[in-house]
Amino acid sequence: MSKDQLLGVLILLGAVAVLGVYGYMLLLGPQWQLYALLIVATIAVVGVMGIIAWIGWTMATTPAPTPIEGLEDSSQQTGGEEKTETKKE
Repeated sequence: MSKDQLLGVLILLGAVAVLGVYGYMLLLGPQWQLYALLIVATIAVVGVMGIIAWIGWTMATTPAPTPIEGLEDSSQQTGGEEKTETKKE
């Protein structure tokens, strides 16, 4: 078994264990149900805010792309010639 496969099995077993503990907490009674739901809600909010913060950090620290000069020059030349050309009779 490779290292990646072993890590996959550990993640799978961890997820099943967390699911089992969560289900057990829901079956214990009202007080434990509240704790179980609070834990899940907290993890969800922290996870979503973490992803949003990561996107913001990436946007803030990534340099702006440099414009491609070849495309701008060719579009300005053809566009400029077509606009200045008029038909005189």
